[in-house]
Order: sequence, then structure tokens, then C-alpha cells
Amino acid sequence: MNALTPESGERAPSTRDIRRWRQYLADEQAEAAVYRDLANRRAGEERQILLALAEAEGRHEEHWRQLLGSDVGSQRRGALRTRFLGLLARRFGSVFVLALAQRAEGRSPYDADADATNAMAADETVHEEVVRGLAARGRKRLSGTFRAAVFGVNDGLVSNLALVLGIGATGVPAAAILFTGIAGLLAGALSMGAGEYVSVRSQRELLEASTPAAPAKSVLSHLDLAANELTLVYRARGMSEAEAETYARGVLATAYAVTGPISAVTNAIAEPAEPAEPDEHEAVGTGTGAALSSFCFFASGALLPVLPYLFGLSGYPAMILATVLVGVALLATGAVVGLLSGGPPLKRALRQLVIGLGAAAVTYLLGLVFGTSIG
Repeated sequence: MNALTPESGERAPSTRDIRRWRQYLADEQAEAAVYRDLANRRAGEERQILLALAEAEGRHEEHWRQLLGSDVGSQRRGALRTRFLGLLARRFGSVFVLALAQRAEGRSPYDADADATNAMAADETVHEEVVRGLAARGRKRLSGTFRAAVFGVNDGLVSNLALVLGIGATGVPAAAILFTGIAGLLAGALSMGAGEYVSVRSQRELLEASTPAAPAKSVLSHLDLAANELTLVYRARGMSEAEAETYARGVLATAYAVTGPISAVTNAIAEPAEPAEPDEHEAVGTGTGAALSSFCFFASGALLPVLPYLFGLSGYPAMILATVLVGVALLATGAVVGLLSGGPPLKRALRQLVIGLGAAAVTYLLGLVFGTSIG
């Protein structure tokens, strides 16, 4: 590692070193500010975790201050992406910001920089996992309606673009294409909304059927406690026979000492065998919420391919503009999915674009074939 004074026997830092260290210092200050801003929009454990991350970034900041010494210079601005992240954190503080922060932590240069300590590089790796865990909570809350929204908007974009291009390739008048597109929008949105409602309601009913419930109190007085059939409850929930028996005996011994036989069995069976986890029903979402999201997002996506025809365009100009509008929307939705999933947004965006336009191209070619055969 470079020293700051030539008297120590090591070379003095170069101008390039000082410039790099100053940028690291500015980035650490900006990242700490992001975590503090996020913490201000939260409470409880999440707030404490975010403040602890800000404190860790402060330790990294101090490392660069010590290296720079009198060369700290004037206050510099952090990297553009970090400043943008800070802006989002102050305005929103949502899972999108946490997902962006997760990616930022994963791009730390400290692993390849000899002037950063091993502890700092390890911190950044751990920070990525911490932020991933915080983001996972938000992703679970979003997963139901977000899934419906993503599926809805992409289905609307692709299906209605394919419909418009396929019909347009046959050479029918622009008015026929417009009304076909509107019919496709309404039919698809209603179908998606109804399908999502049935799907989510069915999934919630399956989960509810699997949720543990206390047995009827009328049978508790007849339970053979010596046989310890409480063991079967925990075995059915996934424990091995030995684990279930040990756990059940411990629960009964504790509960009997406090509450007596009948209450003991009630509490033991109702008590979860494992630490409580996030509500599965919350992750699935509600049927009404999923249906409305699916309807609205399908309709918004399906509207784009018919916009050129609504404004009076026809022929190839209308089809080209519709394709461009849908292409931009596919790139945007793919990038959002990439950000939320913690993956590379550009890769997800291009994948979405290729799949969507590929499906529309196939329909357009079929429209050309049918249009030729009709003509």
C-alpha cells in the first residue's frame, strides 16, 4: 500500500492515486447518505440495519481520509449513479432503490485495489447480501400484483402488436385495423383480469387449506397424552421422527407446567414448529388487486400498437411507428424486471425486446401469406 510520506521508506502517492482516493471518499460519503435517507423512510429493524450500513460506509470513508491526509482537498461529488440513487432514496425509498443499491454494492472495486483493505472488500460483499435481504422483503410484498402487472403489460404489448401487424399485412383498410386493435385490447384485458382473479383466488385457497389450525376443543379432553400424538403434528410439518418427538415433549413439558393439560395441548398444536416466516398469502397478493393490475396494465400495453391508427396514420408508417413504440416499452419493462430481480437490466431489456418483436414478426409474416392468398 502506498504511504503518504517519503520518510517512511515507501514512495509518496502519485497524483493519480490521490485522485482515485478522493473519488472513493466521495463515493463512500454518497453511499452513506443513501442508506441514511432510506433509513429515514423506515422504522424498526430495517431502519437499524440501514443505519448500520451507513456507519460501515463511514468507516471506509475514514480509511480514505487517513490515506489522503492533507491531500483531502475540497468536497467532491460521488459517482453519477450514486447521486441518482440518493435522489431516488430521498423521494421514494422503495424496493426499486434497494435493488439499485444491491447492484451498486456488487460493483465495488475494492477487491482489485491494493489500497483498500481486505476488511473493506469483505464489507462490500456482505453489504450486497444485507441489501439483498432487505430488498427481498419488498419483492415478496410486490410479487403478486407485480407479476400480474408485468405479465399484463407484456401480453398487451406483444399480443396486440402481433394482431395489428398481422391484420395490417393482409392489406385491409386502416379503420379495420384500428377496430381490430381496440377489440383485441378489450378482449385481452378482460380475459387477463378474469384469469388472474381465478388464478390468485385458487392459489390463496390452496394455501389457506394448508395453514395449520388448532383442533376443536371438544376433542382435546380425549387426547391420549401418553402416546404423545403431538409428535405427528410436527412430523407432518416436515420434522424427522426423532426431532418431532423431542420438540413435542419439550413443548408439552413447558406448557403443562404453566397452563395445565387442555390449554397445554391447544398452545402446543397452535405453536409454529419453526420461526415465523412472511405471510405466504401476502406474497401471492389478492385476487381483486391482481385482476385490476392485470386489466389496467394489459390495456395500457395493448393501447400502444393502436395509437398510430388513432392519430390517422395508415400503411407502413403506422406499422413502423407501432413497432417502435412497443419496442421502447418492451425495453423499459425488461429493464424494470432486471432491476427488481437484481440482474443486469440491459440483458433483461434486450431479451424482452427480442422475444416480443420475434412473436410479432411471425404473425406479420403469416399476415403476408394470407393476404397474398386472399388477393
